[in-house]
Amino acid sequence: MNSSEATVGHRRLPPAIPLAIGLAWAAALAAHLGGFAHRFHHDALVGDHGTFSVATWAGFSALWIVMVAAMMLASTVPLLRLFTEASSGQEHRRTMVACLVAGYLAVWSLFGWMALGFDAAVHRTVDAITWLSTHPWLVGAAILALAGAFQFSDLKDRCLTQCRHPAAYLLRHYRRGARAAFAMGWGHGLYCLGCCWALMLVMFAAGVADLRWMAALGSLMTYEKVGRYGQRVAALAGAAAIGLAVLVALHPTWLPPLVSSHEG
Repeated sequence: MNSSEATVGHRRLPPAIPLAIGLAWAAALAAHLGGFAHRFHHDALVGDHGTFSVATWAGFSALWIVMVAAMMLASTVPLLRLFTEASSGQEHRRTMVACLVAGYLAVWSLFGWMALGFDAAVHRTVDAITWLSTHPWLVGAAILALAGAFQFSDLKDRCLTQCRHPAAYLLRHYRRGARAAFAMGWGHGLYCLGCCWALMLVMFAAGVADLRWMAALGSLMTYEKVGRYGQRVAALAGAAAIGLAVLVALHPTWLPPLVSSHEG
């Protein structure tokens, strides 16, 4: 694609998309600086018996969507540009784009709720096993190791390939109508989830709206999909995550702010 084509593609992208990404980052920054995000860290959400209230679940859900919009929507821009062009002849084109984005975010919302439930189970397990309760950093190390190993998996590679070629996905799944747009967003979200779930699990463990991890992991996941050397960077990130897991397991005090731990 030459520079003039890129400019046309940029113009076809609805202004609401970059605006939404910018607002999501601004909201995450405000939550981080105001200390609001800490209230919805998973260690603060889950009670002593591995439970959480409806109010905390709702607050977590809202902050989680903000975080996903900030981190993940940028990587969907190539698909959104193509979809906007393809749907230019439809009535209510902006509604179609909104439905696609809604389907995409619905997948990540479901994952966030599942991660929260999984974390509640982890807290109960740690509370039940004395050795784990005295070595809580091993949970964070295990998540880092899992994320690192997944970077080298066939599933990661297959889903990353799908995410890197949005035109092929659009040709296979494009249909007219709001329901079809939502289904397309949902399907693309599933590929994105299959590609990035392990890295987002690290994000969940580090803390929702933690700007350091949001910037690092968001940049990584976007570059994996749209960057020229995305496959190589994915492998390097996997090796780095495994190395970090070893460091945390052997000497957790080296990185206390970066890896969350159960506080009982």
